[in-house]
Amino acid sequence: MTNMPSAGRGDPQDVPESVRAALAAQEIELPSWGFGNAGTRFKVFATPGTPRDPFEKVADAALVHQLTGSAPRVSLHIPWDQVPDFEELAAHATDHGVTLGVINSNVFQDDDYRLGSLASPDAAARAKAVQHHLDCLQVCRATGSKALKIWLSDGLNYPGQDNLWARQERIADGLAEIYAALKPDEQLLLEYKFFEPAFYAMDIPDWGTSLLHCLALGEQAKVVLDTGHHAPGTNVEFIVMQLLRAGRLGAFDFNSRFYADDDLMAGAADPFQLFRIMDQIVAANALAPEAGVNFMLDECHNIESKIEGQIRSVMNVQEATAKALLVDRAALAEAQLTGDVLGANGILMDAFNTDVRPLLAEIRAAKGACADPVEAFRQSGYAERMASERIGGVQASWGA
Repeated sequence: MTNMPSAGRGDPQDVPESVRAALAAQEIELPSWGFGNAGTRFKVFATPGTPRDPFEKVADAALVHQLTGSAPRVSLHIPWDQVPDFEELAAHATDHGVTLGVINSNVFQDDDYRLGSLASPDAAARAKAVQHHLDCLQVCRATGSKALKIWLSDGLNYPGQDNLWARQERIADGLAEIYAALKPDEQLLLEYKFFEPAFYAMDIPDWGTSLLHCLALGEQAKVVLDTGHHAPGTNVEFIVMQLLRAGRLGAFDFNSRFYADDDLMAGAADPFQLFRIMDQIVAANALAPEAGVNFMLDECHNIESKIEGQIRSVMNVQEATAKALLVDRAALAEAQLTGDVLGANGILMDAFNTDVRPLLAEIRAAKGACADPVEAFRQSGYAERMASERIGGVQASWGA
C-alpha cells in the first residue's frame, strides 16, 4: 500500500533527499516569554537561573537554537521585553547566532483596558491601544522584524454589558489605523481566542472573525492560529486548510492543551493532532519559506525546565513535520479517489507511526547541532551555571 519505512524502523537511508532538505531548512520561532517565570492565575513558580532581562532571554533562546539547529528567531513581547535600545538588543541576538522575530503587543494588563482596548467604549483607552501598536511598529523597525502580532483580550462577561456590533466597529477602526501605518514589507498578524479572559463573548473569538477583519484590512493582514485557542472537539486542521486556501494563514502559535488554553509543550496533549496539522501544511506546500507561514511556539512553562521545555517542543514539531513529509502522497490520492476509506487512513497512520527520531538526529548532526538536544543540554551544565551567575535583580515573569 505504501513505500514508506515500516513503523518502528525509520531508517534514514530510505528517506528521499527532498524530505531531508525540507527538515534541514525548517525554522521554528521561540517566544521570549517562554524563558521567564510563568504559570496559572493561581501560582507562578520561580526557578533558579531564570532570565532577568530580555538580553538573558535571548541568550537562553540562542542555546536552544545551538542545540536543535532549527530555532533561529526569538519573538518579543512589548512591554515585557522593553529595553532602552532595541538596536542593541538586535545586535546582541546576532552576536548569539539568532535574530529577533515577530513583535507581540500587549493591551491586556493596564487598568485602562478593563473594558477592552480597541473595542473599549472609552475613546481614551482605544487611542492608547492604537498608539501602543504604532509604538510596536517602531520596535519592529529597530529590531528588523517584519511582523506585528495582535491578540486582543477584549470581550464581555455579561449579556448587555456593551453593544456587540459597536465593539466590532471600534476594533475595525482601530485595526485600520494600525494597518495604515504598515510599510509595504510589513505584516499585521491577528490572533483569536474563543474564551478567556472574557467569559460571555470574546470580541475576536474565532478564525472567521479574525479572517473577516484581515480581509477588510488588506493583503498585509493575516490570521494567527494558536493551537490552544479552540473549543474542545474543534477540527483545527480543517481551519488550517481553509486559511491556506484563502492565502491568509500568517503564523502558528504552537502549544498543547488538555482542557482550555493550557499553553503546554507543543504536541504534549495530542501528538496526532499536531501531525494532522502539519499534514495539511505539507499537502499545501506551505512548509517552504516562500509560503509565508511563520511557525512559532507560544508556551508557558510552570513546573518544568524552561529551556528543556522549549527544546522538547521544537523536537515535537520537527517529528510531526517529518512524519507528514513521509506520507505517500501518490498512494493517498489514489486511495482517496477510489474511495478506499481504510486504505487512505492507513497510509496516514503508517506515516504517523514511523519512528523519525533517527532521521532527525542525523539531520541535526549534519547541521552541526546535537543529535540529542535534550541530553546535550542536561550534560552542558548551562542550567547550573546560570543558576549561580544570575543572582540578584528581578526574574522575568508575567508582566515583567
